[in-house]
Amino acid sequence: MPMTDKKALVRSRMTSVGASAPSGHAGIAGQAVRARLNGCPWHDVKAMLRRVGLRPTRQRMALGWILFCKGDRHITAEMLYEEAIGAKVPVSLATVYNTLHQFTDVGVLRQVIVDGSKTYFDTNVSDHHHFFVEGENAILDIPDADAILGSLPAPPAGYEVARVDVVVRLRRT
Repeated sequence: MPMTDKKALVRSRMTSVGASAPSGHAGIAGQAVRARLNGCPWHDVKAMLRRVGLRPTRQRMALGWILFCKGDRHITAEMLYEEAIGAKVPVSLATVYNTLHQFTDVGVLRQVIVDGSKTYFDTNVSDHHHFFVEGENAILDIPDADAILGSLPAPPAGYEVARVDVVVRLRRT
């Protein structure tokens, strides 16, 4: 199924269960799913997975709980793997990668590629950009997307802008 069809399916499922985006955010499926959570107990993760069409396996449940229970953050697959091992969740690094990509595909995570070798996953799926602090490998949100780009160029005929990702690199002075 093409990515746009998956996103449309998630949005239609969210509409059918009556989810709504929190105020101040665009009506994004991932935010809408998480808006209905009650503080991230186990059943909230299970409900979120079901709403986006993912079967709530034990590993998805455990990784989802670890990911979303700490609020908005940026995490690599390796960081999540270490947290899972520390929490005594029996999971392989390959399963962590697969789960992160599944969560991204259904819109509850956003992938942020800093360079060809470093990928972060952002639990905040609203429209925003990022600062990357070189030497510290830290990512910070830039909340006002319009502050970076006032207007976009018109896409060629037959295309639409899916998303704009801006990473502003910082270094300490």
